Parts: sequence; C-alpha cells; structure tokens
Amino acid sequence: MSAATGTALFLSDENLGNLVAEIIAAGRRLVAPARDPQAAVGGSADYRYISSAAELAFGDSLPRMSLKGFFLPQSEVLFKWHRKGADVEIEAVPTEFPPQIVLGARPCDTAALEIVDQVMDWGLRDELWFGRRNATTIFNLSCPVEDASCFCHAVDLNPDATRAADGMLTPVPGGYLVESCTEKGAALVEGHKALFESGDTGAAAERSAAAAQYRAAARAKVAADLQIDTTRIKEWVGDHFDDEFWTALGPRCNGCAACASVCPTCHCFDIVDEPEGVGHGARRRNWDTCQTGVFTLHASGHNPRADQNSRFRQRVNHKFFIYPSRFGEVLCTGCGRCSRVCPEGQDLAEVLACIDELARA
Repeated sequence: MSAATGTALFLSDENLGNLVAEIIAAGRRLVAPARDPQAAVGGSADYRYISSAAELAFGDSLPRMSLKGFFLPQSEVLFKWHRKGADVEIEAVPTEFPPQIVLGARPCDTAALEIVDQVMDWGLRDELWFGRRNATTIFNLSCPVEDASCFCHAVDLNPDATRAADGMLTPVPGGYLVESCTEKGAALVEGHKALFESGDTGAAAERSAAAAQYRAAARAKVAADLQIDTTRIKEWVGDHFDDEFWTALGPRCNGCAACASVCPTCHCFDIVDEPEGVGHGARRRNWDTCQTGVFTLHASGHNPRADQNSRFRQRVNHKFFIYPSRFGEVLCTGCGRCSRVCPEGQDLAEVLACIDELARA
C-alpha cells in the first residue's frame, strides 16, 4: 500500500512542537515515540503518552514495543463482580474512551491494528478493543527502515504504507510533508490549520521531490532484505505439519515469550477471576502466548504441545497458515522486533526464507 495521495502540506520542526503543545493544551491524550524522562541518557524510545514536545524521539530507532498495548493493555478488567447474598451483581466497565492521538507511528505498527481487527470482530465483537480504536487518530511517520530484520515488503506492506492510518508524516528538510488519509486525519489538520503551510509552488515541488526520494530509498532498502512468496509459504506450512524442519528450530527457542510481547499482531490472552476482597473481585484478561509450556497445559496434566518444537511451529503456523486461511492475510507486518529481542537468535526472516526455499524445492 502506498503513501497518502491527498494534498500535501508542510509542518516545520518548530510547528511540530507547537502542534504537540496545542493538542496537549486542549486536554487530549497524545502518544508518540518518546524517551522516558526518568531513564538514563541513551535509553531506547518507546511509544508513550507525552506531556511536551521535548519528549519526542521521531529520529530514534523503531520503538521497542509496538502500539498494541494502547488498544489491548497487558492487563485489563473486563468486568467487576459483587456477591449479594446468593446473587452476584456484575459491574460493567466503560467501552467508550476519551480521544487520543498518535503521532509518528511506524506503518508496520498501524497496519497491525487493522489486521487484528478481524479476529477481534470474529463471532463476538471486542468492545474494549474497538472502543479504543474508534477513539484514536493515527498519523504515521514514513519509515527509513531499521535494519536487515525488517521485511514489511515481503508481507505486502511498505515503509510508507498508510493502512489503518489517518495521515502520514514524511521527513523533508526543515520538517515534514503531511498528508491526510481519512476524515479523522483531515479534521486534525483542520483543527490546527494555522500550523500547516501549503508553501509556494517551488518550495512545494522541492518538498515533494525530497519526500519521494526518501520513500524510494526506504522501499529499495527493505526490498533487498527478504524475497519470499507468502502464498507458497502458507501452502508448505499447511502440508508439512510433522516435517523434521520444525525439530531443527525448537532447540533455538527457550519459550521466554519476548517475541510475542513485542509483536504488534500477537493477541492471545488469558482470563482470570481475581478476588479483591470479601465477596467482590474482577475478571481480568492478561497477555499470554503460545510459546510458553503452560499455554496448552490441560488440568489433567496432558499438554498437546509438550515441547518447544511444537510451540514454535504453532507460532509460524498461526501467522502464516491459520490466520491467512481464516482471514485472507498473514498475521505479521514484518517489523522484525521478534528477531531483535530473541536471546537465542531465532530470526523469523531467516526461518521464512528457509521455508520458502523448501517450498520451491
């Protein structure tokens, strides 16, 4: 998917700071790549709620965590319960949320939200997920491509993709070229229109050329990282459930679940009832992952995925066979986070390249 095609405006570096200040002054929550003001100098940026433009870290590397946690928190209450004699009263939680704005999201993180939308509206609509989705306006930051672990191009995205985004910011000299993609994006620009410049014809043409050059360089860089056919991979994975290939990968996975924690599309969760006192408590859902040994452990003691070979196979199977079979697209945006955080060096891009080679044999 290509970048936005609407009329492009210019937002200077100074006015980006002014935009942040106006959004915060209006009482709206603002998420952006930022450094923890309490952390030591040199720490990595993450998506955070910010209180000033001084916290912005647009020029930093890919945030360590994806946007997922702002829509599916690591732990959240689904409802509260109160025992009244022989009866139990249920206290619902709000499913509508105050507006929030995300500035500088990476395209792989934003696209992941729309991919996960499908399972969150499969049979039963997840009102908490969609409540947050509907309350959020997202402006992507065109990505320069992190490193060789990036492979968004191989899963039908690009560093300047606008899937699920309301607008796009592309770095150009002195600021950013800004393009709206949706009515929500246009409304944000219109609400702060004094900060955006259309520029004279010459300046606009120069910025447009600079943006095109930036995007082309990023696309060329990521296209060189991995060349695979996800349809071919889907067919091979579906037909080779018991292939010895999986036994070679299992020892390289220690089941720490770091990959699922940083992944923008992993969405598995557990549900527990937690007492909070005598006669009352809460039902919560917490992030979970198929990579741990207890994920499929039955009360009987039986575990259908008793070894790490089968658990890592499930991760690949779910993303590249099960999800495409159900929803028509892979459950991966090629962000490469799983490869970067794996303490054992399990590289998903390498795994996919091997499967693609096996499928072509």
